[in-house]
Amino acid sequence: QVTLVESGGDSVQAGGSLTLSCATSGYTYENFLAWFREAPGKEREGLAAIYTGGGSTYYADSVRGRFTISRDRAKNTLYLQMSDLKHGDTAMYYCAGYKSSGYSRPLSAAGYKYWGQGTQVTVSS
Repeated sequence: QVTLVESGGDSVQAGGSLTLSCATSGYTYENFLAWFREAPGKEREGLAAIYTGGGSTYYADSVRGRFTISRDRAKNTLYLQMSDLKHGDTAMYYCAGYKSSGYSRPLSAAGYKYWGQGTQVTVSS
């Protein structure tokens, strides 16, 4: 059984940094793990994804150069390092795993089988 549990959300000042973690218990697939966020009144946005089979990473333009996705296989943990945070980064952040067959875009929420419960990031300007 796969469970994803995010942690690390906090309130930070603009320009600051934060690292989110996602405990990926039971996740042994060679497939995608990804980070998404959802702000009030906005659609869920794909931020970064990593293919666990080979380590390829994918980033949304909105976070490329500021956010870094990584995975510690030994600790069964997915990370999202965030820097130069902006007020617009305020959202609930979710990790997701296992892109089902037929869904090819790693930064699209469609097709992800497993989701965490989310962790809140608030950036004050």
